[in-house]
Amino acid sequence: MALERYGFPVDTAADGLEGLERFRAQRPDILLLDVMLPLLDGVGLCRRIREESQLPILMMSARTEPIDVVSGLEAGADDYITKPFETAVLVARIRTVLRRTRTVPEPPAEAPAQPAPEPPRSVRVIDGLEVDTDAMEVRVAGRQVPLTPTELRLLLEFTAAPGIVLERQTLLERVWDYSWGADSRVVDVHVQRLRAKIGAARIETIRGFGYKLRRSG
Repeated sequence: MALERYGFPVDTAADGLEGLERFRAQRPDILLLDVMLPLLDGVGLCRRIREESQLPILMMSARTEPIDVVSGLEAGADDYITKPFETAVLVARIRTVLRRTRTVPEPPAEAPAQPAPEPPRSVRVIDGLEVDTDAMEVRVAGRQVPLTPTELRLLLEFTAAPGIVLERQTLLERVWDYSWGADSRVVDVHVQRLRAKIGAARIETIRGFGYKLRRSG
């Protein structure tokens, strides 16, 4: 009811299995998942959805223990919010997630029958890692790697400054659009997920500061 007052069309599901069915039938713009759902909890539902889609997901929970927060993020959530919270805060977080994920275009469902000649593209190449900043595609050793919009935005920051240390707060501001002191675990878990997809050795942890993308030579 609160989100609808802010102009969001909302559909709801009473449990995780129903939520999975509605997701498959409707393909919404964003998913707001509670961790504590019957039949299939929010973390399990998030994992199932990530097997099929890179749709933005915002987790919410009354749990604030690090393991609970990390579990949600490792399952594939783009962000999380803990209860209790003001409706205006939730709306702001939803708009932020939508704004940053919509800057990454979804791939077309079908390729055109007679594609027009493609213009030259801007491709960042670093030690076998290729990031096409026009098509928003990532390849490692020639193999395309699917990334969520948040993971892609994070990688764009790293490839724009290879070899340069990026502080966690800087990444929170540039990738998550948080100008205030948000939880840096969001950055840490997304870096972990990114490493699993492009190679763990590519992103180096600089203790006490942040991370940097390694480059040879």
